[in-house]
Parts: sequence; C-alpha cells; structure tokens
Amino acid sequence: MALDQSFVGRSYPPTDPYEVGREKIREFAEAVGDPNPAYTDPDAAKALGHPDVIAPPTFVFAITFKAAGQVVQDPQLGLDYSRVVHGDQKFVHRRPVRAGDRLTVTSTIEAIKSMAGNDILDIRGEVRDEAGEHVVTAWTKLVSRAAEEA
Repeated sequence: MALDQSFVGRSYPPTDPYEVGREKIREFAEAVGDPNPAYTDPDAAKALGHPDVIAPPTFVFAITFKAAGQVVQDPQLGLDYSRVVHGDQKFVHRRPVRAGDRLTVTSTIEAIKSMAGNDILDIRGEVRDEAGEHVVTAWTKLVSRAAEEA
C-alpha cells in the first residue's frame, strides 16, 4: 500500500539531547578505521582550532537514524518496517560535531515516492546544539520493498 503523500512536510518534535562524549567519538573513529588524531587527541584538535576532539563526519548517523525512528514508528504513516532497507545517506555540515555537544534532531518527511511497488521515503534530520546552532543536516532514504506476490 502506497504511503500517504500528505505526510510530506510533516516534522516531528526534537529528540532529547544527546551528549557527545570523547569516548564515543574515539570508539566510532576506531570502528570506521579513521586514525585522524583530531578524533582522539584534544591537543591535535585544538591545534586545528577546535575546542575539543571532533567527530568523524558520519558520526551523527547514529543519532539521526534513531531520530528518524519517530517517522518510521508513526502509526498514521503506516510504514511496514519489516520491509524497509536503507537506501542512501547524505550529510551537510555547518561545523564539526565536537565532544561536549548536546545535540537534538528534528526529523521532517521531505519526500514520499512510489516506484515499481516500492515506497521511497526521504527524511531530513536537522541537528542543532544546545544553543540552537545548526550543526549538520542529514538526509536518510528508506525503501519499503513491495510485498511479495503469493
């Protein structure tokens, strides 16, 4: 069943703040195999003009994807998550995410398309810090596969 186009433009409440920690940044950098010292060494980050260690660019995926859960779990949208695969991801940064940031995400349904029986859902996540400064925008594309024929 195709998703309702009237949901395009719908925004969901901001998430509770997520506090970015040095250890989480270090773990993420290690997991993605990025040895950049600005991710683990406060002095290296400060030498680059940052107040503390910074996170790799894709670090925010964890919090933006979790925030997109508000969209996915909206019973009025009617998305069958058991049929969903991750289609694409894109980030545009205003500044790096840094240790000590307290970030919130506001998710908005940007587009709903139907193609070959599949529903394609584009969700924009606006990430802001505690002061309301825009830090990064993340776009997540989810594809709900068409039901298999009997």
